[in-house]
Amino acid sequence: LFLKVYKMSGSGKVGIDRMSNERKKILIAGADWKNIFKDYLTLTIGAFVLIISIDVFFVPSNISPGGGVTGSAIIINKFTGWPVGLLMLALNVPMIVLGFYRLGRFNFLVRTLYTVLIYNLGVDYFASILPTGITDDLLLNALCGGVLGGIGTGLIFRGRSTTAGLGIVSRVLQLRTGIPISQVYILTDGAVLLLFGQIFGWDRALYSLMALFIFGLATDYVLEGPSVIRTVFIVTNSSEAISQGLLSRLGVGVTAWSA
Repeated sequence: LFLKVYKMSGSGKVGIDRMSNERKKILIAGADWKNIFKDYLTLTIGAFVLIISIDVFFVPSNISPGGGVTGSAIIINKFTGWPVGLLMLALNVPMIVLGFYRLGRFNFLVRTLYTVLIYNLGVDYFASILPTGITDDLLLNALCGGVLGGIGTGLIFRGRSTTAGLGIVSRVLQLRTGIPISQVYILTDGAVLLLFGQIFGWDRALYSLMALFIFGLATDYVLEGPSVIRTVFIVTNSSEAISQGLLSRLGVGVTAWSA
């Protein structure tokens, strides 16, 4: 019918083009919703895997996957008995607010808020459901917790989100002061691990360091596959814009050199 109208009158072509454009919009909107659903499903699965690593392996053995918010929450829990997940949420909320005002990426921060709520509240909810004390071997707890935690975090990154924490603070400091993110992580995680060693013993701190290393390897494997070293060189006069795009859309690291 539309072909017939198109052949009979010039106005029919406009109608067809309009119909075609509307159909394109519907198809694009449908594709967007599919991607959004896929991302949030990935975030939910990743958060649950991360919850298992915390409740089953890390908290019962007093091991932390590094420092940061998780390590700080476990330390505070030691003295107060307050739920670990609730403590993590309390520490994360100010950082999310900081990220919202300083980074200004609304969609990214909405995903992060969703992930933080599912992850932090889930840690407390599933603490009485999931089995704990599977093994007293600290090495096994560090290995299993690190692998599962890294897989969960990798899935969360694939869903274009984060677990908040000091990553947001590190990014803000890097943008405002030029301090590399890696240095901020070393300082903050190092300080928490030193405190961790003083409270739980240096064997726990060393196992936490091992868990952090395995955690990172597992995360990289989920994100990149077996080959984790991929480098792309981009020559451009718009380095800031491209860097922001790569960081926000792909979540990859960027290093800049002046020509």
